[in-house]
Amino acid sequence: MKRTVPLIIAGTVGFVLIVSYFIPYTESWGEDAMTWFNILAAIAFVLGAGNLVKMHLKKISDQQAGWGYSAITLAAFFFTLIVGMLKIGVTPSEKYPTNAWAGPYDQAGSAFRWVYDYLFLPLSATMFAMLAFYIASAAFRAFRAKNVEAIALLTTAFIVLLGRTYAGVWLTDWIPEESIGLEADALRLDNVTGTIMNTFNLAGMRAITIGIALGVASTSLKVLLGVDRSYLGSTDD
Repeated sequence: MKRTVPLIIAGTVGFVLIVSYFIPYTESWGEDAMTWFNILAAIAFVLGAGNLVKMHLKKISDQQAGWGYSAITLAAFFFTLIVGMLKIGVTPSEKYPTNAWAGPYDQAGSAFRWVYDYLFLPLSATMFAMLAFYIASAAFRAFRAKNVEAIALLTTAFIVLLGRTYAGVWLTDWIPEESIGLEADALRLDNVTGTIMNTFNLAGMRAITIGIALGVASTSLKVLLGVDRSYLGSTDD
């Protein structure tokens, strides 16, 4: 019974959302379902935050390896939570000028916005900047010219990478606007890169997107019809 009820709820809500998308008369049903989804999502955020605090507190208590990072994580979490919920630095809105909390929590000049702009964004940029070196290292190992396909992939990647930089523009800037019957300096690396990205890469991406859409549709039907029950935590009945 405890597995049957969630299956019925998931299937019913899923088909209601599908029907409300195609039948205008039932649009309000989909809006009501999304309202309940937002409520459940808020509850899930609370449970996730509680689990985060529990895990890091246990790591600090046991003084496991890297427990200092857990302390920093909890400090940053509680600080951001407090300044966001208390709306520190938020000014009243024009609609409610007498209510100090009426303004949005992330308005310019608020403490939450300061944390986001001067702590979160720089840290995120630093993390992704570091990932670039790992991606370059992985690409170097993957693009080893062992066969014809690898050579084609390596050559294309080199052209695209070079064409996205000033060096590619500078190296082929000497090519005239019309070369061997081609117009608009098509042999310059920056234009070759644009052709690769807008023609060959775009065609491949569209094929991948179609495959992803078919996969999502089939997986969604399996979930709605109760065939796939992995989201319940187990595939056993």
